[in-house]
Amino acid sequence: MFSSNSKKPTAMEVTTQQNIIAEGTTIIGDIVSEGPFRIDGKIEGNIKTNGKIVVGKSGFIKGTLEGDTVDFEGKFSGKLILSGTLSLKSTAHIEGEVIVSKLAVDPGATFNATCSMKGAVKALNNENLKQTTNSGSEKTA
Repeated sequence: MFSSNSKKPTAMEVTTQQNIIAEGTTIIGDIVSEGPFRIDGKIEGNIKTNGKIVVGKSGFIKGTLEGDTVDFEGKFSGKLILSGTLSLKSTAHIEGEVIVSKLAVDPGATFNATCSMKGAVKALNNENLKQTTNSGSEKTA
């Protein structure tokens, strides 16, 4: 009746399934996950994930969010730390501290935050500036 051949999900199968926090759901506490999230409910606490997070229009997060890429239509209050892109749709409302690699803001979004952009930023040095400035002038020998 009970088979010992029952198939257990592999790590790859588990991480590709999307976690959904539905509208009307409130979670108070910390969440750690490897998979992607869709949040239409309310979360008060810290979230840490490697998967993409989508926060719908009715979604609200209060706390610290650490991850890769987030698309916001809803509200956020707290500290946001992303290694990838933060996309704010026109209905998004963000307050707090943001540390991100890339930022995309649609017209109409509210962004009341201190923002630090981290990532591959090329620094200008005086040598490159001199070469650009002298490129249009003639050299005399």
